[in-house]
Amino acid sequence: MKTTKTFSCSLGELATRLGATLVGDGERRVSGLATLSDAGLDDISFLANKAYLKYLPATRAAAVLLHPAHAADCPVARLELDNPYLAYAELSRLFDPMAMPQEAGVHPSAVVAEDVSLGANVRIEAQAVIERGAVIGDDVVIGPGSVVGADSSLGAGSRLYANVTVYHGVTIGERAILHSGCVIGADGFGFAHDGARWHKIAQLGGVIIGDEVEVGSCSSIDRGALGDTLIGDDVKIDSQVQIAHNVQVGAHSALAGCVGIAGSTRVGRHCMLGGGVGLSGHLTICDGVQVTGMSLVTNSITEPGVYSSGTGAMQNALWRKNAVRFKQLDDIAKRLSRLERDSRQP
Repeated sequence: MKTTKTFSCSLGELATRLGATLVGDGERRVSGLATLSDAGLDDISFLANKAYLKYLPATRAAAVLLHPAHAADCPVARLELDNPYLAYAELSRLFDPMAMPQEAGVHPSAVVAEDVSLGANVRIEAQAVIERGAVIGDDVVIGPGSVVGADSSLGAGSRLYANVTVYHGVTIGERAILHSGCVIGADGFGFAHDGARWHKIAQLGGVIIGDEVEVGSCSSIDRGALGDTLIGDDVKIDSQVQIAHNVQVGAHSALAGCVGIAGSTRVGRHCMLGGGVGLSGHLTICDGVQVTGMSLVTNSITEPGVYSSGTGAMQNALWRKNAVRFKQLDDIAKRLSRLERDSRQP
């Protein structure tokens, strides 16, 4: 699938912007971004994964972003860089139609409390609600049906897509992106049991989100029970992620889809949690930890590195045999210990 034609630039201008070495006509203009196999004569493409090298010789793109090691296989103009994927990331933002400047203003159907502080060039779309005491920074876009609760704040350049809910007392930094359906600041899962029924614990804290954070669709970040739930700068959160009350996530960490983090756990800086990872409550995960997909972490991690749990998929018949043996492991270990002990006796 190609990008919508919303941007046009010469290859020379792109090379300067990306810090690339151009081999080809610097005056040639491109107006779209596409894959190697889909690109047309007005498109620029990229090669960042060797798995797609087979498509390079036949590409019809006007030019290709690639590493110099693959230059000989490129039949068209090329922009050479050491990190073509990073350059592709910047290029994608240039061609993003949603990145185009949008007209400021408040839609007639939006409801904005009288004491709300609105910055310059703010856009509030249809049916949005901004409650009392909220502070909206410059260049913020609030999508249709979104709600910003009382005394919450959005930093400059942030964007809420349609139907985002930001509860009361939430602070969101600059240039944040919140996708549709995400909920920031709902009550944490706090209840006391008297032996017969549950009694709700009021969640009195808030949520503080740093700059340049992105939260995927239908993800939830709960408010703190007493203190605040904290999300550091440049944290990237995928869709359908649950972050419980009083969790802390350090700067530059990334959480893939369906991650679940139980209450009061602290995740360090530069951590990566794969899809479906679960972290138990009250743990500490140090900086620089990577947890692979579908792993369950029940103890704190104090050394950086890659961690995994669970077993990979296999044929059902083999899995059933292994499942039986899993139940026998304790007995096998005890018998092995006895054999080792007996073998040491004279």
